[in-house]
Amino acid sequence: MTDRNVPAVVAWMGGALVAFSATAVAVRELSRTIGVFDILSLRYGIALVLLTGIALSRPGLRAALAPRRPALHAVRNLIHFAGTYAWSLGVTLLPLATVFALEFTTPAWVAVLAPLVLGERLTSGRIAAVVLGIAGVLVILRPGAETIQPAALVVLGGAIAFAGASVTTKSLTRIQGTFTILFWMNLIQFPLALLGSDPARWSGLGPEHAGALAGITLGGLASHWCLTNAYRHGDALTVVPLDFLRIPLIALAGWQFYGEPLDPLVFAGAGLIIAGILWNLRSEGRRSPSRTPLARAPLARTDAAPVPAAGETQP
Repeated sequence: MTDRNVPAVVAWMGGALVAFSATAVAVRELSRTIGVFDILSLRYGIALVLLTGIALSRPGLRAALAPRRPALHAVRNLIHFAGTYAWSLGVTLLPLATVFALEFTTPAWVAVLAPLVLGERLTSGRIAAVVLGIAGVLVILRPGAETIQPAALVVLGGAIAFAGASVTTKSLTRIQGTFTILFWMNLIQFPLALLGSDPARWSGLGPEHAGALAGITLGGLASHWCLTNAYRHGDALTVVPLDFLRIPLIALAGWQFYGEPLDPLVFAGAGLIIAGILWNLRSEGRRSPSRTPLARAPLARTDAAPVPAAGETQP
Protein backbone atom coordinates (compact mmCIF):
# COMPACT_ATOMS: atom_id res chain seq x y z
CA MET A 1 0.00 0.00 0.00
CA THR A 2 1.24 3.49 -0.81
CA ASP A 3 2.44 5.45 2.22
CA ARG A 4 0.05 8.33 2.76
CA ASN A 5 1.33 11.89 3.14
CA VAL A 6 -1.92 13.83 3.11
CA PRO A 7 -0.42 17.37 3.09
CA ALA A 8 1.74 16.43 0.08
CA VAL A 9 -1.24 14.86 -1.71
CA VAL A 10 -3.34 17.99 -1.13
CA ALA A 11 -0.52 20.25 -2.36
CA TRP A 12 0.13 18.24 -5.54
CA MET A 13 -3.59 17.84 -6.26
CA GLY A 14 -4.07 21.58 -5.81
CA GLY A 15 -1.53 22.11 -8.58
CA ALA A 16 -3.20 19.47 -10.77
CA LEU A 17 -6.66 20.99 -10.34
CA VAL A 18 -5.46 24.44 -11.32
CA ALA A 19 -3.48 23.10 -14.28
CA PHE A 20 -6.36 20.97 -15.65
CA SER A 21 -8.73 23.93 -15.41
CA ALA A 22 -6.19 26.27 -17.00
CA THR A 23 -5.85 23.87 -19.94
CA ALA A 24 -9.60 23.90 -20.59
CA VAL A 25 -9.83 27.69 -20.33
CA ALA A 26 -6.80 28.03 -22.64
CA VAL A 27 -8.48 25.86 -25.30
CA ARG A 28 -11.64 27.95 -25.04
CA GLU A 29 -9.67 31.20 -25.40
CA LEU A 30 -7.56 30.07 -28.36
CA SER A 31 -10.61 28.68 -30.18
CA ARG A 32 -11.74 32.28 -30.74
CA THR A 33 -8.79 32.75 -33.10
CA ILE A 34 -7.73 29.33 -34.40
CA GLY A 35 -9.31 25.90 -34.88
CA VAL A 36 -9.09 22.83 -32.65
CA PHE A 37 -6.54 21.10 -34.92
CA ASP A 38 -4.42 24.25 -34.81
CA ILE A 39 -4.59 24.31 -31.02
CA LEU A 40 -3.54 20.67 -30.79
CA SER A 41 -0.72 21.21 -33.29
CA LEU A 42 0.73 24.01 -31.20
CA ARG A 43 0.24 22.03 -28.01
CA TYR A 44 1.99 18.90 -29.21
CA GLY A 45 4.66 20.80 -31.12
CA ILE A 46 5.70 22.97 -28.18
CA ALA A 47 5.53 20.01 -25.78
CA LEU A 48 7.68 17.95 -28.15
CA VAL A 49 10.35 20.66 -28.20
CA LEU A 50 10.34 20.80 -24.39
CA LEU A 51 10.53 17.02 -24.01
CA THR A 52 13.30 16.75 -26.61
CA GLY A 53 15.31 19.37 -24.72
CA ILE A 54 14.88 17.40 -21.49
CA ALA A 55 15.91 14.16 -23.20
CA LEU A 56 19.02 15.76 -24.72
CA SER A 57 20.09 17.03 -21.30
CA ARG A 58 19.61 13.65 -19.59
CA PRO A 59 21.39 10.69 -21.26
CA GLY A 60 19.43 8.17 -19.20
CA LEU A 61 16.12 9.38 -20.60
CA ARG A 62 17.52 9.59 -24.12
CA ALA A 63 18.69 5.98 -24.00
CA ALA A 64 15.21 4.80 -22.98
CA LEU A 65 13.32 6.50 -25.82
CA ALA A 66 13.35 3.54 -28.23
CA PRO A 67 9.76 2.15 -28.42
CA ARG A 68 9.61 -1.52 -27.51
CA ARG A 69 6.23 -2.08 -29.15
CA PRO A 70 5.85 0.54 -31.92
CA ALA A 71 2.51 -0.83 -33.11
CA LEU A 72 1.01 -0.56 -29.62
CA HIS A 73 2.29 3.02 -29.33
CA ALA A 74 0.66 3.82 -32.68
CA VAL A 75 -2.71 2.27 -31.76
CA ARG A 76 -2.73 3.91 -28.34
CA ASN A 77 -2.02 7.36 -29.75
CA LEU A 78 -4.52 7.11 -32.61
CA ILE A 79 -7.23 6.32 -30.05
CA HIS A 80 -6.03 8.96 -27.62
CA PHE A 81 -5.84 11.62 -30.33
CA ALA A 82 -9.50 10.97 -31.19
CA GLY A 83 -10.42 11.39 -27.52
CA THR A 84 -8.36 14.55 -27.13
CA TYR A 85 -9.91 16.10 -30.24
CA ALA A 86 -13.42 15.27 -29.01
CA TRP A 87 -12.65 16.69 -25.55
CA SER A 88 -11.15 19.88 -26.99
CA LEU A 89 -14.07 20.35 -29.40
CA GLY A 90 -16.47 19.88 -26.50
CA VAL A 91 -14.68 22.59 -24.50
CA THR A 92 -15.38 25.04 -27.33
CA LEU A 93 -19.09 24.14 -27.64
CA LEU A 94 -20.41 23.08 -24.21
CA PRO A 95 -20.39 24.43 -20.66
CA LEU A 96 -17.05 23.49 -19.12
CA ALA A 97 -18.67 21.64 -16.19
CA THR A 98 -20.62 19.41 -18.60
CA VAL A 99 -17.42 18.46 -20.45
CA PHE A 100 -15.60 17.58 -17.23
CA ALA A 101 -18.55 15.61 -15.85
CA LEU A 102 -18.84 13.50 -19.02
CA GLU A 103 -15.07 12.96 -19.02
CA PHE A 104 -15.36 11.28 -15.62
CA THR A 105 -17.35 8.44 -17.22
CA THR A 106 -14.06 7.06 -18.58
CA PRO A 107 -13.58 4.60 -15.66
CA ALA A 108 -16.95 3.04 -16.42
CA TRP A 109 -15.89 2.39 -20.01
CA VAL A 110 -12.54 1.04 -18.76
CA ALA A 111 -14.51 -1.41 -16.59
CA VAL A 112 -16.22 -2.64 -19.77
CA LEU A 113 -13.08 -2.80 -21.94
CA ALA A 114 -10.58 -4.22 -19.43
CA PRO A 115 -12.17 -7.69 -19.25
CA LEU A 116 -12.37 -7.84 -23.05
CA VAL A 117 -8.84 -6.58 -23.80
CA LEU A 118 -6.77 -7.38 -20.71
CA GLY A 119 -8.71 -10.39 -19.45
CA GLU A 120 -9.47 -8.72 -16.11
CA ARG A 121 -12.44 -9.89 -14.05
CA LEU A 122 -15.69 -7.89 -14.17
CA THR A 123 -16.33 -7.46 -10.42
CA SER A 124 -19.44 -6.16 -8.67
CA GLY A 125 -17.67 -2.85 -8.02
CA ARG A 126 -16.90 -2.40 -11.70
CA ILE A 127 -20.47 -3.27 -12.64
CA ALA A 128 -21.65 -0.60 -10.19
CA ALA A 129 -19.31 1.93 -11.80
CA VAL A 130 -20.80 1.14 -15.22
CA VAL A 131 -24.44 1.27 -14.10
CA LEU A 132 -24.07 4.48 -12.06
CA GLY A 133 -21.91 6.01 -14.79
CA ILE A 134 -24.61 5.42 -17.41
CA ALA A 135 -27.26 6.75 -15.01
CA GLY A 136 -25.18 9.89 -14.49
CA VAL A 137 -24.83 10.39 -18.23
CA LEU A 138 -28.61 10.11 -18.69
CA VAL A 139 -29.16 12.74 -16.00
CA ILE A 140 -26.65 15.11 -17.62
CA LEU A 141 -27.81 14.60 -21.22
CA ARG A 142 -31.56 14.38 -20.42
CA PRO A 143 -32.52 12.28 -23.49
CA GLY A 144 -35.62 13.69 -25.15
CA ALA A 145 -35.16 17.13 -23.61
CA GLU A 146 -34.64 20.16 -25.79
CA THR A 147 -31.36 20.88 -24.00
CA ILE A 148 -29.53 17.81 -25.34
CA GLN A 149 -26.73 18.75 -27.73
CA PRO A 150 -24.88 16.60 -30.29
CA ALA A 151 -21.62 18.02 -28.91
CA ALA A 152 -22.31 16.20 -25.63
CA LEU A 153 -22.37 12.91 -27.54
CA VAL A 154 -19.02 13.85 -29.09
CA VAL A 155 -17.53 14.37 -25.61
CA LEU A 156 -19.03 11.07 -24.45
CA GLY A 157 -17.38 9.39 -27.44
CA GLY A 158 -14.14 11.04 -26.38
CA ALA A 159 -14.49 9.52 -22.92
CA ILE A 160 -14.88 6.08 -24.49
CA ALA A 161 -11.76 6.75 -26.60
CA PHE A 162 -9.86 7.73 -23.44
CA ALA A 163 -10.93 4.42 -21.93
CA GLY A 164 -9.44 2.56 -24.89
CA ALA A 165 -6.27 4.62 -24.63
CA SER A 166 -6.09 3.87 -20.91
CA VAL A 167 -6.29 0.12 -21.48
CA THR A 168 -3.46 0.25 -24.02
CA THR A 169 -1.46 2.58 -21.75
CA LYS A 170 -1.71 0.00 -18.99
CA SER A 171 -0.06 -2.51 -21.31
CA LEU A 172 2.65 -0.01 -22.27
CA THR A 173 3.52 0.89 -18.67
CA ARG A 174 4.60 -2.72 -18.15
CA ILE A 175 7.45 -2.30 -20.65
CA GLN A 176 8.10 1.46 -21.01
CA GLY A 177 8.66 4.40 -18.66
CA THR A 178 6.32 7.37 -18.30
CA PHE A 179 8.65 9.82 -20.07
CA THR A 180 9.00 7.50 -23.08
CA ILE A 181 5.23 7.07 -23.41
CA LEU A 182 4.71 10.82 -23.11
CA PHE A 183 7.45 11.57 -25.67
CA TRP A 184 5.99 9.20 -28.27
CA MET A 185 2.51 10.50 -27.58
CA ASN A 186 3.56 13.98 -28.65
CA LEU A 187 5.74 12.72 -31.51
CA ILE A 188 2.91 10.68 -33.03
CA GLN A 189 0.03 13.05 -32.35
CA PHE A 190 1.81 16.20 -33.55
CA PRO A 191 1.69 15.21 -37.27
CA LEU A 192 -1.87 13.92 -36.82
CA ALA A 193 -2.91 17.37 -35.62
CA LEU A 194 -1.01 19.03 -38.47
CA LEU A 195 -3.09 17.08 -41.02
CA GLY A 196 -6.17 19.08 -40.07
CA SER A 197 -4.39 22.29 -39.20
CA ASP A 198 -3.97 25.47 -41.22
CA PRO A 199 -0.70 27.15 -40.12
CA ALA A 200 -1.78 30.30 -41.98
CA ARG A 201 -4.26 30.89 -39.16
CA TRP A 202 -1.43 30.99 -36.64
CA SER A 203 -0.55 34.47 -37.88
CA GLY A 204 -3.61 35.67 -35.99
CA LEU A 205 -1.93 34.84 -32.69
CA GLY A 206 -0.21 37.67 -30.86
CA PRO A 207 1.42 38.45 -27.51
CA GLU A 208 -2.02 38.53 -25.90
CA HIS A 209 -2.29 34.77 -26.53
CA ALA A 210 0.93 33.91 -24.66
CA GLY A 211 -0.95 32.96 -21.50
CA ALA A 212 -3.32 30.64 -23.35
CA LEU A 213 -0.43 28.98 -25.22
CA ALA A 214 1.31 28.41 -21.88
CA GLY A 215 -1.94 26.95 -20.56
CA ILE A 216 -2.26 24.27 -23.24
CA THR A 217 1.41 23.21 -23.08
CA LEU A 218 2.82 23.88 -19.62
CA GLY A 219 -0.62 23.47 -18.06
CA GLY A 220 -1.10 20.07 -19.68
CA LEU A 221 2.34 18.80 -18.71
CA ALA A 222 2.12 20.27 -15.20
CA SER A 223 -1.28 18.70 -14.54
CA HIS A 224 0.00 15.19 -15.14
CA TRP A 225 3.27 15.84 -13.34
CA CYS A 226 1.33 17.00 -10.27
CA LEU A 227 -1.11 14.10 -10.52
CA THR A 228 1.73 11.58 -10.78
CA ASN A 229 3.37 12.99 -7.65
CA ALA A 230 0.06 12.97 -5.81
CA TYR A 231 -0.18 9.22 -6.44
CA ARG A 232 3.37 8.79 -5.18
CA HIS A 233 2.34 10.26 -1.82
CA GLY A 234 -1.09 8.69 -1.44
CA ASP A 235 -3.23 5.86 -2.73
CA ALA A 236 -6.21 6.22 -5.04
CA LEU A 237 -8.72 6.43 -2.18
CA THR A 238 -6.90 9.57 -1.02
CA VAL A 239 -6.22 11.15 -4.42
CA VAL A 240 -9.40 10.52 -6.42
CA PRO A 241 -11.90 12.35 -4.14
CA LEU A 242 -9.69 15.45 -4.46
CA ASP A 243 -9.60 15.02 -8.25
CA PHE A 244 -13.39 15.22 -8.30
CA LEU A 245 -13.07 18.82 -7.13
CA ARG A 246 -12.26 19.58 -10.77
CA ILE A 247 -15.98 19.62 -11.55
CA PRO A 248 -17.05 22.39 -9.13
CA LEU A 249 -13.81 24.28 -9.81
CA ILE A 250 -14.31 24.33 -13.58
CA ALA A 251 -18.01 25.10 -13.07
CA LEU A 252 -17.03 28.20 -11.10
CA ALA A 253 -14.50 29.15 -13.80
CA GLY A 254 -17.17 28.80 -16.50
CA TRP A 255 -19.60 30.88 -14.45
CA GLN A 256 -17.02 33.58 -13.67
CA PHE A 257 -15.38 33.92 -17.10
CA TYR A 258 -18.18 32.94 -19.51
CA GLY A 259 -21.42 33.42 -17.59
CA GLU A 260 -22.27 29.70 -17.78
CA PRO A 261 -25.12 28.75 -15.42
CA LEU A 262 -24.43 26.37 -12.55
CA ASP A 263 -26.71 23.54 -13.76
CA PRO A 264 -27.89 21.40 -10.81
CA LEU A 265 -28.56 18.41 -13.08
CA VAL A 266 -24.92 18.39 -14.22
CA PHE A 267 -23.87 18.20 -10.57
CA ALA A 268 -26.48 15.51 -9.87
CA GLY A 269 -25.28 13.40 -12.80
CA ALA A 270 -21.65 13.95 -11.79
CA GLY A 271 -22.58 12.77 -8.30
CA LEU A 272 -23.88 9.47 -9.67
CA ILE A 273 -20.75 8.98 -11.77
CA ILE A 274 -18.50 9.76 -8.79
CA ALA A 275 -20.47 7.40 -6.54
CA GLY A 276 -19.86 4.55 -8.98
CA ILE A 277 -16.13 5.28 -9.16
CA LEU A 278 -15.78 5.45 -5.37
CA TRP A 279 -17.78 2.22 -4.99
CA ASN A 280 -15.40 0.49 -7.39
CA LEU A 281 -12.34 1.93 -5.61
CA ARG A 282 -13.45 0.61 -2.24
CA SER A 283 -14.38 -2.73 -3.75
CA GLU A 284 -10.96 -3.02 -5.40
CA GLY A 285 -9.24 -1.98 -2.17
CA ARG A 286 -11.01 -4.71 -0.18
CA ARG A 287 -10.38 -7.31 -2.87
CA SER A 288 -6.65 -6.56 -3.20
CA PRO A 289 -5.41 -4.47 -0.24
CA SER A 290 -1.74 -4.93 -1.18
CA ARG A 291 -1.98 -2.71 -4.25
CA THR A 292 -3.34 0.67 -5.21
CA PRO A 293 -6.67 0.26 -7.02
CA LEU A 294 -7.34 1.67 -10.43
CA ALA A 295 -8.52 5.18 -9.79
CA ARG A 296 -9.72 6.65 -13.01
CA ALA A 297 -8.71 6.32 -16.56
CA PRO A 298 -9.52 9.41 -18.57
CA LEU A 299 -4.16 10.55 -19.58
CA ALA A 300 -7.13 14.45 -20.13
CA ARG A 301 -8.82 15.86 -19.73
CA THR A 302 -5.91 17.40 -23.03
CA ASP A 303 -1.44 15.48 -23.32
CA ALA A 304 -1.91 12.38 -21.54
CA ALA A 305 0.78 11.30 -19.21
CA PRO A 306 0.17 7.86 -17.81
CA VAL A 307 0.22 7.68 -14.04
CA PRO A 308 1.96 4.38 -13.19
CA ALA A 309 0.14 3.93 -9.89
CA ALA A 310 -3.29 4.28 -11.39
CA GLY A 311 -2.92 3.57 -15.11
CA GLU A 312 -4.54 6.88 -15.93
CA THR A 313 -4.96 8.52 -19.31
CA GLN A 314 -6.26 12.04 -19.73
CA PRO A 315 -6.58 14.80 -22.33
